[in-house]
Amino acid sequence: MTFDDVRKIALAWPEVEDGTSYGTPALKVRKKMLARLKKDGDSLVMPGVPQDERDMLVESQPKVFYFTDHYRNYPMVLIHLSKAKRAAVEPLLRRHWRTLASKKAIASMDS
Repeated sequence: MTFDDVRKIALAWPEVEDGTSYGTPALKVRKKMLARLKKDGDSLVMPGVPQDERDMLVESQPKVFYFTDHYRNYPMVLIHLSKAKRAAVEPLLRRHWRTLASKKAIASMDS
């Protein structure tokens, strides 16, 4: 996957827009970060992943999922996009989108 692939997925959903975060491309929902690309151009910062789930993802797919000390105490996982499949990224992205989107936007996606 690439960040462009992630963009294509997310921009099809209501209220998602392009933005920036820490000087890198990001996707936002109602001005809140959905995900962002790290400066290395390959790592996606994916919020909304509880630490226990993150640990399981890192353990089961260490080439795809990882975290650094900086993110250790936050509900986030880092994803090597070049090694990731859509089936691994999209559910995490969609779940976090649902926490940020309006009830109206969620209802429109569910119908």
